[in-house]
Amino acid sequence: MIAKLTGVVDSVGTDWVVVDVNGVGYQVACSNRTLSRMAVGERRALVVETFIRDDRITLYGFVDSGERDWFRLLTTIQGVGSRLALSILGVLDPDQLTRAIAAQDKTALTRADGVGPKVAARIVNELKDKVGNLTLGASASAAPAAGGKAAPAGGPDNMVMADAVSALVNLGYGRSEAFGAVVAAGRKLGDGAGVSELIRHGLKELSQ
Repeated sequence: MIAKLTGVVDSVGTDWVVVDVNGVGYQVACSNRTLSRMAVGERRALVVETFIRDDRITLYGFVDSGERDWFRLLTTIQGVGSRLALSILGVLDPDQLTRAIAAQDKTALTRADGVGPKVAARIVNELKDKVGNLTLGASASAAPAAGGKAAPAGGPDNMVMADAVSALVNLGYGRSEAFGAVVAAGRKLGDGAGVSELIRHGLKELSQ
């Protein structure tokens, strides 16, 4: 199974790239994000996922393992095939996708061609438990607080942060946007921050 290709970009199509590896051309399906980094004549490396189905081998290429890992995760969802997964990864990078799922931002997912409200809801519902605490929990506790000091372990309570996100959404901000601002505020404020503090500092983050 092919897991990585390194070679010269021979040609680029609407959803594929041909990589010349020592005289052998491999056609690899890619997201728009990956294709935007491909230029004919340049040497590039792609992380590859190989699908073998009915005597057909299809290669899917990614600029990094994070994008590849999200491709694998998305294609476990019923109704999300490889083409739709690439479409999603073309409009949301791995970090943005993590925030969108954790924030249950279905609207962000529908920006991808072919993703309607029902599919977006299914993706969020099936993946929220897998990524829901990645940003709220890990980021709040691991990231440095203001002034270079480490934030107290645990950071603000997840329910408090969720309430702050809802408040910012009610003020007209997008859910992913509000989520990112509250997480950033939580990093700075640390454990014990209240909803009003998170909202106030979240608004400051959004104004920057």
